Amino acid sequence: MKEGVIMVRTIAIIDHKVIVNPPFRQINEMKPDWFWVDFDCPTSGETNLLRTFFDFHPLAVEDCVNALQRPKVEFYEDHLFYVVHALDNKTLEATEVDIFTTKNCVVTYHKTNVPEIDFVWKYLSGLETIPPELGKNELLHKLMDKLVDMYFPIMHELEERVISIESNEDDEAPKIINQIFDIRGDLLTLRKTVVPMRELLYRMLESKRVGLDADERSYFHDIYDHLLRLTDMMTSAREMTSDIRDNYISLNSYRMNNIMKTLTVITTIFMPLTFIAGLYGMNFVNMPELQTKNGYFYVLGFMIFLGAVMSIWFKKKGWFEQD
Repeated sequence: MKEGVIMVRTIAIIDHKVIVNPPFRQINEMKPDWFWVDFDCPTSGETNLLRTFFDFHPLAVEDCVNALQRPKVEFYEDHLFYVVHALDNKTLEATEVDIFTTKNCVVTYHKTNVPEIDFVWKYLSGLETIPPELGKNELLHKLMDKLVDMYFPIMHELEERVISIESNEDDEAPKIINQIFDIRGDLLTLRKTVVPMRELLYRMLESKRVGLDADERSYFHDIYDHLLRLTDMMTSAREMTSDIRDNYISLNSYRMNNIMKTLTVITTIFMPLTFIAGLYGMNFVNMPELQTKNGYFYVLGFMIFLGAVMSIWFKKKGWFEQD
C-alpha cells in the first residue's frame, strides 16, 4: 500500500511539541512521547492497518468491522480496546467509536464522521506545545468526556417534551398516550448507551490494568458521575411518563364510568316504562283495561309519574352528579 493512499489523521507529541500528520509509516522511528491516529471513515485497506501496522488483537479488529457493538472495555496483553457510542441529537442513532490504547499511542476508529472527535482533534492540533501532564490518558478522557457531554442535550430535550405533555391540557388522550410512548422509546434508546457506558467507566476505575494515577482517576470519575446523573434523569423521566400515562388512563376510566352510570340510570328508568308499554301492546282481545274510557291517559300519566318518582329518587342518591 502506498503511503499517499492512507487517509488517516495523525498527531505526534515529541518533547511536548504537537506535530500534525507526520509521515505515518515513519512515526515509530520519530520516537514520539505518544501519538494519536484517527481512522475517520476508513476504507477496507486502511482498516487492515489495525492488523498489519498496529498488530491489534484479531477479536478487537473484528469488533471494529462488525455491526454496532455494546459499549465495553476489553483487556489484551499489550493494549486496551474500548467501544463507546456517539449519539445523533435528532435521530438518537448511535455511532460506534472504537478506541485502542497502547503504551504510547491512542487509535480511534469510526466508520462515519463524529463531530465530538473532530472537536478534540481541532483542539489538540491547534496547540503548538502541550503541558507535561497531557498524556494519552488525558486524551482518552477528553474523547469520552466530549461524547458523554453530548448526551445531556438529548436528555434535556426529552425532559422538556415530558414537561410540555404534563402542562398541556388541550390534546386528546390518544394523542398524549402516543407522545408518551414515543418518549419512552427514546429513553430506552438512550438507556442502551448510557448504562453500558456507565459500566465501562466503572470497570476502568476499578481495574489496575488501565494504569490511571490518582489525578487521572478523578477526571474519569467525573465522567462516571455524569453518567450516574444521566441515569437518574432517565429514571425520573420514565417515572414521570408512567405517572402521566396512568393519570390519563385513570381519567379515561373515570369518564367512562360516568358515562356508563348515566346510561344505567336512563336504562333503569325506562325499564318499567318499557314493561308497561309492552304489556298493553300485546293486542289480546280479553284485556279489560283496553275498554276503559280514558285508560290511555291513565296509563300515560302513571308512566310519567313513575318516571318522575324514579328520577327524583336517583337524584337523591346522587346518581346524576358528575364529580
